[in-house]
Amino acid sequence: MSKIGKLPIILPNGVSATVSENLVQVTGARGNASYSVPSGISAEVADGKLTVSAKNINDKKFRALYGLTRANLANIVKGLDTGFEKKLEIVGVGYRAQMQGNDLVLSLGFSHPVKFSPKEGVKIAVEEGVITVSGSNKIDVGEAAANIRAIKKPEPYKGKGIKYKNEKIRKKAGKAAKAAAGATGAK
Repeated sequence: MSKIGKLPIILPNGVSATVSENLVQVTGARGNASYSVPSGISAEVADGKLTVSAKNINDKKFRALYGLTRANLANIVKGLDTGFEKKLEIVGVGYRAQMQGNDLVLSLGFSHPVKFSPKEGVKIAVEEGVITVSGSNKIDVGEAAANIRAIKKPEPYKGKGIKYKNEKIRKKAGKAAKAAAGATGAK
């Protein structure tokens, strides 16, 4: 039995869920979302809890879908209650970001500014070198943050570029450090 799948999802205040056949509809303060439950998996709402169950738990396919379905429903409930957020830092002299309407405009040392337009439901805010990506859908927030980071990944020598907040960049030794190490070992 899946350790994740058997855990009930507690519906916080302001979030409600309804189940009709294979469709789970969740409504919360940040909007509403629906999730199509795979065949062989069922969902129930009782006593402020959303539970997921599988018909044949011994089948490998259903065992995998069981935990996945529960995790996706839990992410929908959390997203509609509190939402998801990713923070990115811009590191580098002259690198900056600003908002133009809904679009993010980045100056990252290229010959032109780079414009990034987020999906609907994803909000971007910029404050002193920190880009905050937020929204109610975990997949869309993570994808938008990854796409922004991919515009200028941190380089390994000075760490310049766009990185996640609290991400550790492994720096390489430069040419001068390698030459000094090679000169001492050549005796």
